Amino acid sequence: MKKVLIDCDPGIDDALAIALAHGDPNLDVVGITAVGGNVPLEFTTENALRLRDYYGMTAPVARGAGRPLVREGINAGNVHGVMGLGEVVLPETASELDPRHAVDLIIETLAAAPGEISLVATGPLTNIALAVRKEPRIVEWAAEFVIMGGAYSRGNRTPAAEFNIMADPEAAAVAFEAGWTTVMVGLDLTHQARANAEVRRRFEGLGRLESELLTPCLDFYGRFPDYQELGPAIHDACAIAYLIDPTLMDAVPARVDVETQGRFTSGMTVTDFKAETGNALVPTVLDQERFWDLMAEAFRVVAKAMG
Repeated sequence: MKKVLIDCDPGIDDALAIALAHGDPNLDVVGITAVGGNVPLEFTTENALRLRDYYGMTAPVARGAGRPLVREGINAGNVHGVMGLGEVVLPETASELDPRHAVDLIIETLAAAPGEISLVATGPLTNIALAVRKEPRIVEWAAEFVIMGGAYSRGNRTPAAEFNIMADPEAAAVAFEAGWTTVMVGLDLTHQARANAEVRRRFEGLGRLESELLTPCLDFYGRFPDYQELGPAIHDACAIAYLIDPTLMDAVPARVDVETQGRFTSGMTVTDFKAETGNALVPTVLDQERFWDLMAEAFRVVAKAMG
C-alpha cells in the first residue's frame, strides 16, 4: 500500500479525487492539506474537513495558504460554485483541524517517513512552494511528487495557462525548480477523462454517495455548453490515478518552466520534450476504460462503507 499526502483546494474534482484515493485499496491517505484556489481558503478547508468525515476517513486535515506568494488571488467559483461543491452542502462536522499549518504538516509528515510517502497537489502550489522554501529536504523525502496542473498545448484560465498554475505562477516555478521530478498531469491528459452519460451510468446504485454528492456535483460541473456533449473533465482524479497505477498513462520526460512575467502568457507551463536535461514527467495519453474502471470500483468501496 502506497502512502499519500494530498494538498488540495476542494473543489468538485478534488472531492472526487479524495474519494478515489480513499476507496482504492492500494493507497493510504496520511494527510490532507488545504490551499486557497477553486474557492477561498475558508471554504476549501471546511470542504476538506467535511469530505474527510463524510467518506469516513481518519487522516489529519490542516489549513494552509490563503493567497498566492506575491500576487492577488483568483478563484473558480463560477465553475465550482460559491462554496466549492456546486449546490452540495455536506453535513457539518464537529471534528477539529490539525493545529499545525499545512506547510508544517507536509514537512513533518514527510520527515517522519523519508522515501515512503507520495506527495500529490491538486490545487495551486502555494503550500508546496512554502514547504520547499522552509525545508528543502522534502524534495528528497517525498517518494514522488505529482500535480494536477499545467498543460503543454493550451490553457483554461487563459489561452496559455491552466488555472492551478495561473493561480500562483511564482509558487509553481519554485515547485518545478526544486530538484525533484514533477509528474505534471495537465489538461492535455485530463481532458481525456470526461464523465459523459455512459461513464455516469457506472456510478448508478451507489446510494448516498451517488444521490448526495456524485450526481449533484457532476450535474453542476457539467452545466457549461462545452461540457454538455462530452461531459465534464474530472481533472484532479487523474493525478490520484497516476499514483495508483502509472501504466494507465503514457508519460514523456520533459523540461517544464513556468512563465511568471508574460503579459499574455503568465502561468504558462512551457514544456520542452526535446530538452537534454528534464525536470518533469508529462503524461500524454490516458487509458480511459481502465481509468473509469478504477474510479467506479473505488466509488463502490466508499459507498458501501458509507452505508
